[in-house]
Amino acid sequence: MRVTIVTRTSQLFIEVGSRETVVEIKRKIEQVLNVPVASQILSVSGWELLDGLDMEDYPIVSEGTKIDLTIKPMEPLPNPNHFNKIQIAVKFPARQINIEVDRTDTIRSLKEKIHIIDGTPIKRMTLFFSGRELDDDFRNLTEYGIRECSEIIVFLKAVNRSRDEPPSRKLSLVVQTSSSLLNAATIPLEIRDASTVNDLKQLLLSRKILPLDDYLFIHKQRIMRETCSLRWHGVENGDCLYVFKGTVSRS
Repeated sequence: MRVTIVTRTSQLFIEVGSRETVVEIKRKIEQVLNVPVASQILSVSGWELLDGLDMEDYPIVSEGTKIDLTIKPMEPLPNPNHFNKIQIAVKFPARQINIEVDRTDTIRSLKEKIHIIDGTPIKRMTLFFSGRELDDDFRNLTEYGIRECSEIIVFLKAVNRSRDEPPSRKLSLVVQTSSSLLNAATIPLEIRDASTVNDLKQLLLSRKILPLDDYLFIHKQRIMRETCSLRWHGVENGDCLYVFKGTVSRS
């Protein structure tokens, strides 16, 4: 599909694929505009596009979409003795992802980054390093001995509705519609965390808050699965969900 890259002074038309990642698009922009990938921020309607995701993760991007390019000012090179970024490998039972983290990240913030990139619910993760379980405390990665190229093992907690899951609780949420739907309305509502995304959609339809149509729901820049619960997606009290018209079709 063809999209428009918009800067403060110019526009650039480029072709992108549905499975092309955000960082690959940034590389194309670098070749044409000579703007380093690290200096680029891409966004649609104020929503930043993350490097680790591809176009299929963003239903708001389609043929003719305008993507805003913000250029960050170049920062001075860091002192090598205080370089804070490291690359680590996060291993699941059947796959592996490589992510960049700060040495000062806590285990909780590491889980949040894994959730954003991979979509795994935070509550299901148990992390291990060198045979030791990593607790959700305030110690940073360096204090656990985690350094460049360290391997973090992820075990997923089994879901046992009869015993392991806590009782269902009521969530107060905000549903934000797109600008083309209800003029970007903000809708507060209450729903149980055990409710599925489809339950949420039916609630909005039954109250005639949304017209009858197909919809996509987004939580923390990830497309939500209709048959999975809000709890499964890691939705917490006070979170904001975004809704767009459309359906997901993956080949």
